[in-house]
Amino acid sequence: MLKHRGFPGRLSGTDYQFTLRRENKGGATPLKARERFADRKPADRRADAGFLQAVLEHFGDAPFERGNLDAGRLSWLFGREIVPGEEDFDPASYEAMLVVDLKAIAKSYPEVLGKFEIVDGPEEGEDWA
Repeated sequence: MLKHRGFPGRLSGTDYQFTLRRENKGGATPLKARERFADRKPADRRADAGFLQAVLEHFGDAPFERGNLDAGRLSWLFGREIVPGEEDFDPASYEAMLVVDLKAIAKSYPEVLGKFEIVDGPEEGEDWA
């Protein structure tokens, strides 16, 4: 299991866990999209937003390995803001690749993207130089 060094272990000042200390001997907990209801607690939404912000700061919009990221926290975002990053995705693998969906984040957690400068690629025919 890849340990993401520098990734926060939890939401500051809370018990909302972001990472695991060690791998589960029975294998990785499978990721599955959890249904989010409109009446979720504000603290739960803050934990999701904090986790997304940490993911964006650590990985950007590039694909990343699941590694020691908490399955419970990922599952609240899985299938919406965080999606499979490979065709043969295994939800029960620590080596599974994931990627963020910036459009979904902009709809659900616009405050998270407001903290980043979004840079589009060059227009067709333009160079970055």
